[in-house]
Amino acid sequence: MPYDIRAAFLGQAKACDSLGSPFTARVCRLLAERLETDNSVGTSILGWAGDPSPLADSVPLRIAGCLHALVLQSGDGLLSAAYPPSESDDDALWAAIRHALTAHSDFILERLKSAPQTNEVRRSGALLPGFLTLAERFGKPLILSEIGSSAGLNLQWDRYFYRLGEATWGDPASPVVIAPEWRGAPAPSAPLAVQDRAGCDLNPIDSDNPEHRLRMLSYIWADQADRLARTRAALDLAATHGLHIDKADAIDWLKIRLEVMHLGAVHVIFNTIAWQYLPKTSQDEGERLVLEAGERATEDAPLARLQLEADGKPDGALLTLQIWPTGEKQEVGRGDFHGRWVDWRGWQ
Repeated sequence: MPYDIRAAFLGQAKACDSLGSPFTARVCRLLAERLETDNSVGTSILGWAGDPSPLADSVPLRIAGCLHALVLQSGDGLLSAAYPPSESDDDALWAAIRHALTAHSDFILERLKSAPQTNEVRRSGALLPGFLTLAERFGKPLILSEIGSSAGLNLQWDRYFYRLGEATWGDPASPVVIAPEWRGAPAPSAPLAVQDRAGCDLNPIDSDNPEHRLRMLSYIWADQADRLARTRAALDLAATHGLHIDKADAIDWLKIRLEVMHLGAVHVIFNTIAWQYLPKTSQDEGERLVLEAGERATEDAPLARLQLEADGKPDGALLTLQIWPTGEKQEVGRGDFHGRWVDWRGWQ
């Protein structure tokens, strides 16, 4: 089991490098190489009973979030001095980490019980062209239903400003600017309005709750200042607008949302890197519910499903769009997991 744990840290380090966080990659490699059972946190991690990998319990991201939380709340001066924007060599960084593991063991052990929870705002850059496609196709406002919303930062995508290649969209005065590297076809262009929005999560983040905000920000990698600033601005917007996310099981919630037909609007079910974490039985039930609702859809009350989810390929996540009443489904593009780029294919 210790070997599996160390392999999980090395795997996460490789992922961090590829996603532009060399510092978090260093932290993961140091933990893989130097963590021992000479303190309670080391004993807990190296004796982890479940699957520690990034696709399961994500133990490396759990401990990385614990350490970053201590830095964000100024809870450990030695650790803060070794974290960005400061620079430190591996020995100094490890000394600070090892000190934190002992000095803040109770805090860390409690937080290790919970899985990481993020809400990558830039994924809205991949979603927007899908929403524009629906506006272009139907000429109707949208009803939004998001599964796995976290704090709902991608549920309020219409409050951001976008640069999608040569095209711009949204309020230029928005404090949140989404500007991915744009690849592929031009983004669609159509009048677009949101009539209503709702989202669910098993553990929703309250954007106005300091502890909740700390939890979310701690899982953003410490050397990615732009992501931290963007997420803070998006959380502020959510708090200003009183955005509320329902605490609910995704399938129970989806069943209720799909019971209502919305004449004169397009009901869009969407999710980003969330569906894959549902149990297979829940996925199957969700697919059945959406299909049944699609069979009831009409041109006056259409239904759509927009998903950005991993598909096992190395180049980001797959963006798919399905539209009823026809039920046609297409692969409309791909997007980076952190929204750094969008490769838009479009609805053919």
